[in-house]
This record gives sequence, structure tokens and C-alpha cells, in this order.
Amino acid sequence: MAVPKAMQTKYDEIAPLIVSFCDEKLDESYKTLCLHLLEKLCRKRPSPLLAGRVNTWAAGIVYAIATNNFIFDKSQPIHLTADEMASPFGLAQSTVGNKAAEIRKMFDISYFSPEWSLPQLMQSHPAVWFVQLNGFIVDIRDMPRDIQKLALEQGVIPFLPDSLEDSL
Repeated sequence: MAVPKAMQTKYDEIAPLIVSFCDEKLDESYKTLCLHLLEKLCRKRPSPLLAGRVNTWAAGIVYAIATNNFIFDKSQPIHLTADEMASPFGLAQSTVGNKAAEIRKMFDISYFSPEWSLPQLMQSHPAVWFVQLNGFIVDIRDMPRDIQKLALEQGVIPFLPDSLEDSL
């Protein structure tokens, strides 16, 4: 996804903050999702990035993606507190949380949004695998492999179940 020329400067100001935070505290998957969200914010008309501080937008983007991927759950391999998310950006938790809520609402980011889920969480993500087949909602992971392959070819599922584990 390309960033419009008019928004390139804003992207270039925000992206390094996201990259730095993700490199230090998160991982490559988080960084990819956060930069994808930044690109979408740049492409929105009019772009909300034109108002507000760069560090607030960067923190809000990271927080929106991280909360959607259970960052506060200590059972996850990567987990942080709200303060660990906000303080590196020099912001209060409430400021970052409010900006993240605004972003989540703007793009309808929820736990049922596979677009905003980490690849390593996709294998167990119910919204990805429940599909309608002959009028019935089924878990495609329980269907024969040829049906799974057909669903993949038609773009109904992002990858074949269990194939992600092979590529990690």
C-alpha cells in the first residue's frame, strides 16, 4: 500500500517512532501491522494525522494493535503493561488509550478483525475459520483438506490451517 505524496512527510515522522518501539519492546509482526495501520491512516480522507502530535499518533497506533492482540495478557509471549506502552512515547496511559480507542473505532478494529491480528494468533482465531458452507456455519479446520484448499483459492481463508506452524 502506497502512502500519498501529501502524507509522506507525516508518515516519515511517525514511522520511526513505531519502528523503534516495536524493535525494542515487541516484534516484527507487530511492526508490520502497526505500519500497515499508519499507511491506512495516511490514506484516509481527510487524514486525521494532520491534527495532533506525532508521538500521540505513534503511541495510539501501537496501543490499538497491541490491545487487539492481547498485549496485557501475561500468558502471551510478549506482554506489557499500559505504562510500558505509554511512557516510551512520553505520554500518559489515558492519552494513549483514548487515541487508540479513536483509531480502533475509525477502522472497526476488534478481536474479530483478522486483518489486525498477529500471524501467530491466526491459527486459533475463530473469525478466520468459521465459514458458511451450504448454508451452515462450520469450522473449516474440521473440513477435508480439499475443501480447505478450495476455500484458500477463493480467498475465504488466509492460509491452510496448520500450515502457519510449518512456516514459523
